[in-house]
Amino acid sequence: MKALKRILSLITIVFFISNLSINLNIKNIQTVFAQTNPAKVAVFLLDFTDDLISEIRQNLEEIQKQHPNEVQYTFYDAKSDESTQNAQIEKALNEGIFDLIILNIVNRGNATTVINRIKEFNIPVILFNREPLTPVPLQSYGKALYIGTDGKQAGTLQGKMLIDAWNTSSKDIDKNNDNIMQYVMLEGEGDNAEAIERTKYSVSTIEKAGIKTQQVALAIADWREDLAYNAMKTIYEKYKDQIEVIIANDDSMAIGAVKALQEYGYNKGDLSKTIPIVGVDVIPDAKELIDKGEMLGSIFQFPKDYADALYATGINMIAGKSPIANTKYTLDDTRVSIRLPQNKYYYRNMFTGENAIEGTNEDPK
Repeated sequence: MKALKRILSLITIVFFISNLSINLNIKNIQTVFAQTNPAKVAVFLLDFTDDLISEIRQNLEEIQKQHPNEVQYTFYDAKSDESTQNAQIEKALNEGIFDLIILNIVNRGNATTVINRIKEFNIPVILFNREPLTPVPLQSYGKALYIGTDGKQAGTLQGKMLIDAWNTSSKDIDKNNDNIMQYVMLEGEGDNAEAIERTKYSVSTIEKAGIKTQQVALAIADWREDLAYNAMKTIYEKYKDQIEVIIANDDSMAIGAVKALQEYGYNKGDLSKTIPIVGVDVIPDAKELIDKGEMLGSIFQFPKDYADALYATGINMIAGKSPIANTKYTLDDTRVSIRLPQNKYYYRNMFTGENAIEGTNEDPK
């Protein structure tokens, strides 16, 4: 009997050890699986040819190279077409392989429909750069986030560059000598929160400095160089010498304005035919124009900052955590949006001939 008990005890011990070994092996396999199967992220972009979007994509690709066991991005190019993007999203959702969706939405007015569709699949979603008309669709889904920039900062710095140019060179800018800065505003979209803030704060900053302003014309150019070029030609034909300054919500539109004015002999080195133009993004073509004295300045928008934020918050959301857990980011008053800073400018006073400078929130010197 005692021998039988010993045998049964040995069998029990062997069985326990075997089960423990199996469980440990399963856990090891699961760990290896997790390490070798990165999170799959579908990234839907407005247009691969857009300067900022292209650089954000490149930075995400670099992050993937640095973290191959954590994340795998699949990129989709909507070519600025809403129906194309909607079809791409639908196909990706039905494939059922993605852990996160990153969306640079074509039609911001369609955000509710798109987010509700993603919600049906219970997949976290991050919209970026193109903000929905209202935060409500994001707030209605507990797994949604928006990442954008601080339009107030960008507009304020645009205003500060123009203040410096006016204070040093108003005799060249103020063509009718009325001590009023007459400006043309090229706005990205009339219902875009960041565009509205850039517009508002660029002008209010100038006025707070004691400089009177007058809007000569405003054109909605949809962030596009070609539309800004056409709009500026139309505006110039109507107002000509009444135009003293051009404020553009981004560099693409600023470049369109430069090209239009140059067809009329402006911004080619003759100070009597020079109109200060400011933009946002400091894309390479704009930087070159600033260096050549054909454009006044621009505000940096850092693609790497966007990519880093998309990566860090995305990993958190995939894990079911708060998007900002263990990150440097904070949510704004909507509780569903992160605002990346825009507090650095690139500036060259076209009238004094000084070298271009980079700076932060201080007035350009």
